[in-house]
Amino acid sequence: MTRLSVNINKIATLRNARGGNMPDVVKSAIDIESFGAQGITVHPRPDERHIRYSDVRALKKVVKTEFNIEGNPNEKFIELVLETKPEQVTLVPDAVDAITSNAGWNTEKHKGYLRDIIKIFKDQGIRTSIFVDPVLDMVKHAKDTGTDRIELYTEAYAQNYAANKENAIKAYVESAEMANSLGLGINAGHDLNLNNISYFAKNIPNLKEVSIGHALICEAIYDGLQNVVESYLKKLN
Repeated sequence: MTRLSVNINKIATLRNARGGNMPDVVKSAIDIESFGAQGITVHPRPDERHIRYSDVRALKKVVKTEFNIEGNPNEKFIELVLETKPEQVTLVPDAVDAITSNAGWNTEKHKGYLRDIIKIFKDQGIRTSIFVDPVLDMVKHAKDTGTDRIELYTEAYAQNYAANKENAIKAYVESAEMANSLGLGINAGHDLNLNNISYFAKNIPNLKEVSIGHALICEAIYDGLQNVVESYLKKLN
């Protein structure tokens, strides 16, 4: 079974656009769980332009499913993760000024750095995942970092799905097969939506989790949050 973790950053972005607490990020997470989602994902950035560090602390108190915190492991991020102890931390190599994540780790170049960071989290019983492109060498070297899982960066798949879905998914299938052979769990995320999620989930062997935020929230504007969460769950399983 592939689990759905809903990234609620965009809900925080909408709240921050006007100030106040509408929409309520914490209530939204509780509602999303009640609609059947098996996880809540947040990606706090240093400028707190969407999810704030205070949101993470508040969410930790109420999230009953899997809590996943994504981010570039700077000192402040590491402190936050160790304080809140989510079920999973996903390491993403995004720059401070990045609009959104746009590449996976070079796991060969940054192997030592990642190994040290991952050990900090694993010593506290926190499952780790690292963001990687669907490149066999990057998957292979990810194993040496000590991570529990990889998260396949799916933008290329999403961009090429309409033109040639078989070609678009090929590198992801190969990467997943290698990850399985190495004993790495597989997550995926970025630009997955209701149009392309089912084909991806059916073809990636042992896909454990997808993290979806932007597309899900956009789709919910038209169809309603509960309907969209339930639609993803049906397509995933």
